[in-house]
Amino acid sequence: MSKKCNPELDAAYMMAQLQSLLAIPSPSGFCMRIMGYMEEEAEKLGYSLEQTPKGTGIITIPGQDDSQTIGISAHVDTLGAMVRSIKGNGMLRFTPIGGYAMATVEGEYCMIHTRDGHEYEGTVLTTHPSVHVYSDARDMKREEANMEIRIDEMVSSKEDTEKLGISVGDFISWDPRTRMLDNGWIKSRHLDDKACVASVLGLMEWLKRENKTPAHTLKIIISTYEEVGHGSSYLPADITELLAVDMGALGDDLSGSEQNVSICAKDSSGPYDYGMTTKLIELAKREELPYAVDIYPYYGSDASAALRGGSNIRAALLGPGVHASHGMERTHKDAVVNTAALLLAYVMTPIH
Repeated sequence: MSKKCNPELDAAYMMAQLQSLLAIPSPSGFCMRIMGYMEEEAEKLGYSLEQTPKGTGIITIPGQDDSQTIGISAHVDTLGAMVRSIKGNGMLRFTPIGGYAMATVEGEYCMIHTRDGHEYEGTVLTTHPSVHVYSDARDMKREEANMEIRIDEMVSSKEDTEKLGISVGDFISWDPRTRMLDNGWIKSRHLDDKACVASVLGLMEWLKRENKTPAHTLKIIISTYEEVGHGSSYLPADITELLAVDMGALGDDLSGSEQNVSICAKDSSGPYDYGMTTKLIELAKREELPYAVDIYPYYGSDASAALRGGSNIRAALLGPGVHASHGMERTHKDAVVNTAALLLAYVMTPIH
């Protein structure tokens, strides 16, 4: 591992891709549009994306050695919600998609996507939203039963809302509120995991632009159900190693930062492969990339899903550090680019 890659990764390309990805609504199970975007972008780069019946995307890049196949997974699905019921006053009760605290979506703008193709704006509120009216407005528990969505249409009854074509089971997406600042900070919902997808696209762009071939055949897995726990539960049988690319958690007794590449040694599913994790650490040192090794006690990944699904693989996890995960998230451009650089070093280094 003595040779440094020194890649000239295209940071501007990754930032443009991230902005485009964040603008596409894609709560788990509602990823048709964003997968169409991924297919088009793969084709622009000279690759092809095939979809499984489940909706997972697979991009295959031939390697110098095809005796082993490495998988890299990232997910395009995000947190969101679904219409649970239409209330008598025309507002919507919703059920969450993914694991987030209700307080993180209070006051959020959202979009209701009907099954006949219409979209309506709304706002998430508590059922007692005004301190001028309700004595418990500040103190009431932020839980599903106490939350509702106010629709920005002339509705005051269940029948009014039904006439819009809104019904139980319609998907709801959160406004990402993306800001990409000149000083490199990126704040938005859904950096988990679209920041990582941007890093993976940056890797693909470099391989094509530089006409480079990975050390081993590479299969890039774009999953669409990670936030609900079964994103990459199916993997092609020829994959022997899976490197999940997902956001690095930051906080209490964790050493990562929003500029670092985070390498996860263990999460709620248990320890990741010793050899793969060690290799990532050695490559980060070789490439002089800022990194941190951490433990995530309340976290699972596509690699976790693949292992629980019975895949006979080695697995590891890395990604850019993201603050306030499953809330109003923030990372830095450097972390996204450095993640792509570590991915590149990994796929260009033969397995021994």
